[in-house]
Amino acid sequence: MAEPVALLALAIEGAIGWPDALNRRIGHPVGIFAAIIVWCDRRWNRPELADWTRYVAGIGCVLLLLVVATVAGLLLQWGLHRIAGRWAWIFIMLCAVPGMAAGSLYRHVRAVAAPLQAGDLGAARMAVAMIVGRDTDRLDSAGIARAAIESLAESFCDGVMAPLFWLVMGGLPGLWAYKAINTADSLIGHREERWRAFGWAAARLDDLLNLIPARLSGSLLCLSAGRGLRIMLRDAHRHASPNAGWPEAAMAGALDVRLAGPIAYDGVSQDKPWIGSGRLHLAAADLHAALRIYLRACLLLGLAAAPFAWCDL
Repeated sequence: MAEPVALLALAIEGAIGWPDALNRRIGHPVGIFAAIIVWCDRRWNRPELADWTRYVAGIGCVLLLLVVATVAGLLLQWGLHRIAGRWAWIFIMLCAVPGMAAGSLYRHVRAVAAPLQAGDLGAARMAVAMIVGRDTDRLDSAGIARAAIESLAESFCDGVMAPLFWLVMGGLPGLWAYKAINTADSLIGHREERWRAFGWAAARLDDLLNLIPARLSGSLLCLSAGRGLRIMLRDAHRHASPNAGWPEAAMAGALDVRLAGPIAYDGVSQDKPWIGSGRLHLAAADLHAALRIYLRACLLLGLAAAPFAWCDL
């Protein structure tokens, strides 16, 4: 007997997300990984340590995360099978729900589109600042739309495709090991001097874990839009990340716009290359179009995940 664990986990999270009431009471499971990362960073990433020591410490932090996530996932699956027997798959599916972010991502990006459509740039900047790391205080309407679309495309891989991929490949241990490393990459996998050595292992392992999902994400976005493949294949390598360029280039081609380009982080401008060769002036309508493409891609992903049901995890 096989059960559609991955499909139902994606569908439930897409419908209800991670409820705010639950988040206030117990937090989010990813918060456990964040706490471990912060603990390691404070104790093992001191500026007086040599770079090689911080590289080794960063590897130790990643190994600790993998052990915690994998062992917890294995014990949880084993325990659920022991307690619930043939109905264990239902509880395994529920434990997988918080690892997905399809619905949460849609709602965060839609929160940018609404004030942008109404012309309230202040509210739109505040909303987009919740989902991007760049400076947002001086973004015009086109910059806000571009930032939100880029985040939507990239997070389709990080928050939807990759978690589902690793859930199918490795059950709860695979899903939560991925979430642990992805969380580490977002917190310490940066090129700034503070994290360059300590976060190296997290960044490189995150690149490896997203290698296949990123290309699947880009392809699925092109398929859901009915266009964009040529731009994706041409421009994916223009992104600094070996993976983020695939869904971003796919979305740029699908919308016939230009993404990426010059950007500022912490007041420092970076002259990044453009991805895509379409329009420079983006508007709320482009963000709404991107959301429609995203929803179709999620639907196609759900249909693709339907045959991948597993037994005796």
